[in-house]
Amino acid sequence: MNRIEPPPPQHQRLARIATAGLADTNVRSERLFHGIPVSAGVAIGPVFGTIEPEAIITRQKIQASDTGAEGARLEAAIVQSRKQLAKLRARLAVLPEESQSEIAPLIDAYIRMLGPSRLVRGVKQRIKETLLSAEAAVMAESRAIGDAIMAQAEPCLSAEDLAGLQRRSDEIGEIARRLVRNLTRTPFRSFAGLPEGAILVAEALRPADAALLDPSRLAGVVTEAGGADGHTAVMLRALGVPAVLGAAGLTHAMQPGDIAVVDGLAGTVTLNPGPVTLAAAGKAVTAFARERQQYSRLRRLPAVTRDGEAIELQANLELPVELPLIVQSGAVGIGLLRTEFMFMNRETIPDEATQTENYRVIVEAMHGDPVTIRVLDWGGEKEIEALTLAGVVPEISDANPALGLRGIRLLLRRPELLETQFAAILRASMAGSVRVLLPMVTNVGEVRAARKIYERVAKRLRRRGEGIPEKLPPLGIMIETPGAALSADALALEADFFSIGTNDLTAYTLAVDRGETDVADLYDPMHPAVLRLIQFATEAALRMRMPVSICGELAAAPRLTPLLLGLGVRSLSMNASAVPKVKQVIRSVEISACIRFAQRVMEQSDPEQIRALLDGFGLGD
Repeated sequence: MNRIEPPPPQHQRLARIATAGLADTNVRSERLFHGIPVSAGVAIGPVFGTIEPEAIITRQKIQASDTGAEGARLEAAIVQSRKQLAKLRARLAVLPEESQSEIAPLIDAYIRMLGPSRLVRGVKQRIKETLLSAEAAVMAESRAIGDAIMAQAEPCLSAEDLAGLQRRSDEIGEIARRLVRNLTRTPFRSFAGLPEGAILVAEALRPADAALLDPSRLAGVVTEAGGADGHTAVMLRALGVPAVLGAAGLTHAMQPGDIAVVDGLAGTVTLNPGPVTLAAAGKAVTAFARERQQYSRLRRLPAVTRDGEAIELQANLELPVELPLIVQSGAVGIGLLRTEFMFMNRETIPDEATQTENYRVIVEAMHGDPVTIRVLDWGGEKEIEALTLAGVVPEISDANPALGLRGIRLLLRRPELLETQFAAILRASMAGSVRVLLPMVTNVGEVRAARKIYERVAKRLRRRGEGIPEKLPPLGIMIETPGAALSADALALEADFFSIGTNDLTAYTLAVDRGETDVADLYDPMHPAVLRLIQFATEAALRMRMPVSICGELAAAPRLTPLLLGLGVRSLSMNASAVPKVKQVIRSVEISACIRFAQRVMEQSDPEQIRALLDGFGLGD
């Protein structure tokens, strides 16, 4: 009986592929392409190009008598598109569980947008009123909606919020693309013939394409278009293959049989690598495999310092599709759930039942780990169409939106929004451990007013017979302005916990918008004023024996972890990808050393001296 050998590790298989093709790579010179790193790792393999046929619209206008027939063509394309997306969703079963969880919600969103959405209504109206063909109407309406979404971008908009707008625009464009291809009978991209261990190269890759990819056969992915914050990037990270987007010129430079090295951390692609490059890449593949194994082991280990101090490591969540990344990271709960995603890309404000179900799904997915839900943090720089259409907020934002009606100020002005959200959170909290977070609090009056509404909603739910916890979930506040930080002693008497948002705290303290090119270099979280405000707020919470956490970018920087621990912080919430690296630092330090280190840092008045101390920590400190 023949013994079946298990397949070799992927990095060994790729190295053999590359070695076998080494003779061919010597014929053509080595070329280096730069792109955007989106999924870490190094891959070696033959390139495989795939091109999507262009959908050509040959007919722009129709006769008035043809509007009925054109509307029927549109309906048929909608039905066909829904069937295609349903098939794509069914194919997810062959992907890893975390990838399924990433891609499925997006495909579901696509299917919903093919219902009575703004896009579909607008297309039908254009066909009737402007006599455009169905495909021309789809393109015109999708461009108009996309432009309207991106027109909401203000100069002060953060990179995070700008990426959110771009994602919404891309979702509309993706549905329009599918409808047009079905209307024009243009075939979709095919991955048939993709050899095992190949580097997939495309001019662009849509999120739905990820449902057609088998990560066990792929070595890596490279595209000429795309960015780090789009849905495609999220999907590729979920697939776990090294990926680089935005590597311009690669598709025209490569030839069948070429070997490529993809570095998903550095964002580079080397075409036809020479012996030296290939040897270094082989070592990098092995090193990365060992690092992943190390981080995988870390995921199961507690975040405890060398002298036994337990640290709470949690993750921030902006979209439900990021849930699998949180689970993979080893985070113990969600320290900041941004609820704005439920209000985006829709024309009506989500009702209590809709919000309850969204929260419940997320809380259940955490299997008892705590989830901190921040209520709606709308601001003039975060345009939400549903709020504008409902007359909740003005169409024209404040002249200075960062200092205008936003966060808790809006919610107290329109308490029906807060009541609905409180009710949904309380109902969902029966599914697990939940905390409620108020944004942009600046004085104790706001906390008191919000708590009255919170308790009133709880009483109403009990009278209605709804199941909610006997002891209400803790009600905490964001510390993200100097006023809140300096009033922390008083606020600690009203709130159940603090969450320090270091991004806004830095911007408000230094009067700097990091999105403004002319002053972006002045945005410095290491400014002594920012650190002292963090210290003041943290100490106020500790005096009340009240939980306090950091949920801004400072929490995700491993080099800052010893300083934050030394200041007394014992809870950090960050993007999921940073959790293993921060945990590694935590497990390598002692609290006593961190406290001495923090004392030295807080004695400094020069940011450059502070950075020098940070760089030197562990080198004799």
